Amino acid sequence: MSDPELQASSRAGSNAIDPVLQNAIRYTISAKEYRTLHQYLLKQSPSALGNRAPQPSKYDAAISHKDDYNAAAIRASLRVFLAAQTGLSLWDIITVQIFRQGQPTKVNAKSSWTKSPNFRLSISVSLILFLHRVLHRFLTRLRANLLTKDAAPFRRRNPRISKALTARLAPAVGASLAGFVLGAYPGDQFRLTVAIYLATRAAEFAYNALEDDGWFKNRPWWFGSWLLMPPVFGQLLHAFLFDRDCFPKSYGDFILNHTPNYIQKRPVEYPSHLAWPSNDGIVDGLAEISRSNFPPFVSPILFPSATQTLPPSISQISPITSSAHPSIRALTCALLHPHEPSCMRTYATFFIGAVPMFARFFTLIFSIFSLPRYKLFLKDPVVEVNRLAKQVLRMTLFTSGAVGTSWGSICLFQYLLPRTFIPMHRWFWGGFLGGLWGFLERKNGRGQFLYSTRVSIDSLWKVGVKKGWWRSGKNGDVWVFVASLMLLNAVYEVNPNAVTSGVVRKSMGMLRGEGWVDRAKLVQKEEGEDD
Repeated sequence: MSDPELQASSRAGSNAIDPVLQNAIRYTISAKEYRTLHQYLLKQSPSALGNRAPQPSKYDAAISHKDDYNAAAIRASLRVFLAAQTGLSLWDIITVQIFRQGQPTKVNAKSSWTKSPNFRLSISVSLILFLHRVLHRFLTRLRANLLTKDAAPFRRRNPRISKALTARLAPAVGASLAGFVLGAYPGDQFRLTVAIYLATRAAEFAYNALEDDGWFKNRPWWFGSWLLMPPVFGQLLHAFLFDRDCFPKSYGDFILNHTPNYIQKRPVEYPSHLAWPSNDGIVDGLAEISRSNFPPFVSPILFPSATQTLPPSISQISPITSSAHPSIRALTCALLHPHEPSCMRTYATFFIGAVPMFARFFTLIFSIFSLPRYKLFLKDPVVEVNRLAKQVLRMTLFTSGAVGTSWGSICLFQYLLPRTFIPMHRWFWGGFLGGLWGFLERKNGRGQFLYSTRVSIDSLWKVGVKKGWWRSGKNGDVWVFVASLMLLNAVYEVNPNAVTSGVVRKSMGMLRGEGWVDRAKLVQKEEGEDD
């Protein structure tokens, strides 16, 4: 054999793909991705590596398969696993090196890496994706086969099973059973948060679908998601006072740090060696005053010889109440606004300090969220700035009004109600009144309303478990997650436009193996072409 023939045969042998490697790379990278990789990376690599790598046409022919759906599902789940594992590891590094700098770090006992929360969360998410795709494909094909003429004998012999398997929503509901894999992740706050989030989002989209079907066509003009705010704020304010261990600390800190006039800060000139109640101490004092049926205020200024002007259980608030105005009658007023005897004037001056503070805060937040709309700002800056200003103003008035009314209502109840009438539950009704300010944001505040609702559901569940109203069942959050995924899948199947979030619609497409596509826009495009 001549030398050229030997070289050609050796090149052909070197470019041949091993069968084991062929299957491995088939589940790792697609032909289209390999073509891009070969074009931009392998061609620029050293000649030895570039010559050994197969050409895209040969690679495509080697991994081509009649049904690449399962391979694509495995590829997607592997990538989700790697991305989740990498992201969680980086987050751990960031939190330890930056956010906890200077603080003692907790050293965990060495355990198997398969038991680490990061690994179990990553494997849960990737398996949910894989199983959802496989189940949806299997049930879709099964439904199509059962609807054929050849399956008529089976349908006659098994009418109930056939009716269930051939229902329009059978693939969507059956594929949601993949959500049970969430149970592989240890049950903690994160799993509960995910279940509550998906439940509220699914309920929101189901409401949209019912609204599109005309279920609420005769509703009053004022009806909307803002009606969630009165009971939500009432529950949160009650839990904030009496069950703070069931209340999110960040939410409480935000309220206390943005409550001028009502939460008394330590005066600058106050002696450093004397104790001053903390924010939590002030809240605990209000809770104890409520439990004591709102005892009247005994002013040490008017009665300097009195040996005891405060109940022993709330003596820690004496640095605030000892200098309170003598004309104040209610102990809560002496604690909330000690130097101003008028409750109405305190309520009015609250807005003077709170509105500018909240306006600056929401201007910064909404400006950051508006960055993706920079093209619209450049095209029509007057309209966009006006829209942003209205959004900031509505949210500022809603938040400052809700916070101020929730605190100020306790003074109103002290004036209107007897001391022993609903002493603890009046905090719920104070928050209820504060939540009525949500009316101002009724047209654009659904996202904020649902966020507060999720916080309230989480808090209420913990309060109920703490007080024995209900018991926390094993893996109950997983069942909620699966039921919510079923509802979301059903809504997406029947009316994709009811899923108002483009990210959620594209995520559902990924779960079903359709790719990162927006099915609602595809349906609208097809309908436009038909017209």
